Amino acid sequence: MKELAKQYDPSQVEDRIYQFWLDGGYFHTKADPDKKPYTIVMPPPNVTGQLHMGHAVDNTMQDILIRTKRMQGYAALWVPGTDHASIATEAKVVEAMRAEGLTKEMVGRDGFLERAWAWKTKYGNRIVSQLKKLGSSCDWERERFTMDEGCSEAVKEVFVRLYDKGLIYRGNRMVNWCPHCNTSISDAEVEYEEKDGSFWHLLYPVKETGEMLELATTRPETMLGDTAVAINGEDPRYAHLHGCHVVLPLLNKEIPIVCDEHADMTKGTGVVKITPAHDPNDFEVGLRHDLPIVRVFTYDGHMTGAADKAAADALFAAGKNTVNEPHVLDCGKYAGMTALEARKAILADLKEGGFLKETEPLKHEVGTCYRCHSTIEPMISKQWFVKMEPLAKPAIESVEKGEIKFVPERFTKNYMNWMKNTRDWCISRQLWWGHQIPAWYCDNCGETVVAKSAPCTCPKCGGAKLTQDPDTLDTWFSSALWPFSTLGWPNEDSADLKYFYPTNTLVTGYDIIGFWVSRMIFSGLAYTGKAPFNTVCIHGIVRDSQGRKMSKSLGNGIDPLEVIAQYGADALRFMLVDGSTPGNDMRYIEKKVEAARNFANKLWNATRFVLMNLPEDFEPGLPCEELLDMSDKWVLTKLNQVAGAMTDNLEHYEMGLAAAKINSFIWDVYCDWFIEIAKPRLNSGDAQQADTARRVLVYVLDKALKLLHPFMPFITEELYQALPGSAETIMTQAWPTFDAAHNWAAEEEAFEKVMDYIKAVRTMRTEMNVHPAKKTSMIIETADAAPFQNAQVYLAKFAFATDVTFTEKYEGSTDGMVQVSTHAARGFIPMMELIDREKELARLNKEKAKAEKEMAMFGNQLNNPKFVERAPAALVEEIRNKFAKSQDKLANIEQSIKALG
Repeated sequence: MKELAKQYDPSQVEDRIYQFWLDGGYFHTKADPDKKPYTIVMPPPNVTGQLHMGHAVDNTMQDILIRTKRMQGYAALWVPGTDHASIATEAKVVEAMRAEGLTKEMVGRDGFLERAWAWKTKYGNRIVSQLKKLGSSCDWERERFTMDEGCSEAVKEVFVRLYDKGLIYRGNRMVNWCPHCNTSISDAEVEYEEKDGSFWHLLYPVKETGEMLELATTRPETMLGDTAVAINGEDPRYAHLHGCHVVLPLLNKEIPIVCDEHADMTKGTGVVKITPAHDPNDFEVGLRHDLPIVRVFTYDGHMTGAADKAAADALFAAGKNTVNEPHVLDCGKYAGMTALEARKAILADLKEGGFLKETEPLKHEVGTCYRCHSTIEPMISKQWFVKMEPLAKPAIESVEKGEIKFVPERFTKNYMNWMKNTRDWCISRQLWWGHQIPAWYCDNCGETVVAKSAPCTCPKCGGAKLTQDPDTLDTWFSSALWPFSTLGWPNEDSADLKYFYPTNTLVTGYDIIGFWVSRMIFSGLAYTGKAPFNTVCIHGIVRDSQGRKMSKSLGNGIDPLEVIAQYGADALRFMLVDGSTPGNDMRYIEKKVEAARNFANKLWNATRFVLMNLPEDFEPGLPCEELLDMSDKWVLTKLNQVAGAMTDNLEHYEMGLAAAKINSFIWDVYCDWFIEIAKPRLNSGDAQQADTARRVLVYVLDKALKLLHPFMPFITEELYQALPGSAETIMTQAWPTFDAAHNWAAEEEAFEKVMDYIKAVRTMRTEMNVHPAKKTSMIIETADAAPFQNAQVYLAKFAFATDVTFTEKYEGSTDGMVQVSTHAARGFIPMMELIDREKELARLNKEKAKAEKEMAMFGNQLNNPKFVERAPAALVEEIRNKFAKSQDKLANIEQSIKALG
């Protein structure tokens, strides 16, 4: 029998246990026709990432599900992997090169990619090793990377398929441009922050009438790109200006006044400036009125100059411009300035020229890059797009039909809002690290060729000089394929794809429903014909103890690895799920981690006690029912109930409730009650009684460890292996389930009557400061004496009774008696010489107030028609029983008060 250390030290257990699991290959899963598959694909953390609390809660929840399903006999596969994270990784490599005095352009694309792969090799496994510290039981033999050969093949297959169907196109469209990352980003990657700004009221002179048109803007630097001013055609204030023009201040350029619904008569002056190259709404106005598109910003956030204009003019002269190709302005004295520098200079010149009427302060939502938090510039740019409407429709229908459900259900609305309002997805990024777009352009005729491999000649003109598009695909393009690209797609004959796909559960945060969840759903339906998973389990974010979001700026981030080093991975895992509810944010509270660590210590010490009381020749297994006493049947029934309840909780993704149940069972039922109850039998000198107690102790502990294992895998493995008769690992043992043969409801109820009475006596003695050595006789008045008669050994040990008399109705003297009351009994204990009457009355009145409060609470629930009609019948019946018990208890207390006079 394995001997346990006196104290539990996670640092001496966790790494050793994890290596044991790896060496045993227990995480690896194969297709098994005799088993039902259960599959989770890990949301791939960025290859640049380090473990944070978001990763910790996400992967703990996945691990709980996968360990449970593994024990329930499923072929449970958890596919791990990492994301290439185009923007973040490229930024890391560029930063490292800058320290060497190098740029991307200096080393060239091939040289840069060589460095990027080297960086990935050196640092990319950091997040993987950290996930292992957490206890993640992924099938590491199947670890994937979004740029590995299989995923890259899937990306090219999808791009070509969509292009051939006309669902991918290239064009000049309005995009969200990050001048710091120097790339376009999708709508989902724009984060809005409230910032202080201004409305600058400008005056544009009307050429035909000489009057001044007042309009307001938050971005006066864009005025150099204005190609029109809009008024509403129904606005009577400006009816006389239809067909007129304004003269653009500073440039002295004539631009038209157009009538368009975009000009809202109810807002401001009802006049808006139109800058088609730098505002999404203005771009649409420009298309409706065939306005020129004039770009005034460079892609690195400066005002355009002569060189920029010359390059654009050359493109037009060569006939290589495409639809909506923007012209470029030489901004003259403002050329080369940043947008903010130009804003100051332009405002100064407008003021000097009399074109700035007033400045109005305001707070407004400003789009920022989700990566670097720089202000996003709406820019007209030539990019690749996915047509979303035909892809979104089946994805909406799939959720409406219930093929995919969100837990909690309220997040279905978030998904639907996103999908129903989605715009075409900009998928090209001006980066080198990532999947290079599989499109080539003929240098001779300009023909575009999209193919999975490089073409030798142009299919249009036969030219042999073709250049691949330098852009890469949005990182989310490849991660959208993750549930099936990791299982062998596009090889539809893949054994893994046939067996493990569709997957079952996606665990993720609510913040990426639009980024990722929606794209996986439409991708799975479009390319495999099947929804990629049936359930999306949403969790909240982990906030600090004050409820604030963790951030570098606040300095309130908690490093999970530091928590693990101090308290152990099991304690962190348990803290993250205990009491949590799906979809809701949680707070990191150190006292909760300490409580989880204390729970682990309590379990360790309880197991040591059990093992120390086992003989060398001990053989585990429950004895026959005839040998079980009332306390044995009580604890086995409680175990049975918690196994059934936890199974149901986990089926409904109520991990917080399941964790709370096993915590309560181990701490309150097993450790605080059953071990203490078993001690008299262990030391009774009756060999058969002692053997029965040992067998029940070991049996219950074995099952409790298995129920706790998905939540606290390390300590449960260590303790399980110490139990006599244990198998090689707890991971592959059967999950405990409800067993009707071990459900003794009558004995449970009977023993709990005894427990309630013992608790009442102990509470009374504590309140009266009665020393444990002081024992006394007692009279128990009860209509059901059998449970108390069968439990006299426990009454002696835990209620400090020297002898007990039973009666259905006590009519003797109450002088010198202290009385305790439960719903099932009243106890009369001769202890008044130790206390005074007034103190006892005060105690009883306190108990009465508590009982009245309980009865009122249950009564209010039962008097609420909505509760009675809508709550599950079992819950309503439970509340009725509690109400009846509280009535009985109150009646007993009132009798005791009356007896004292």
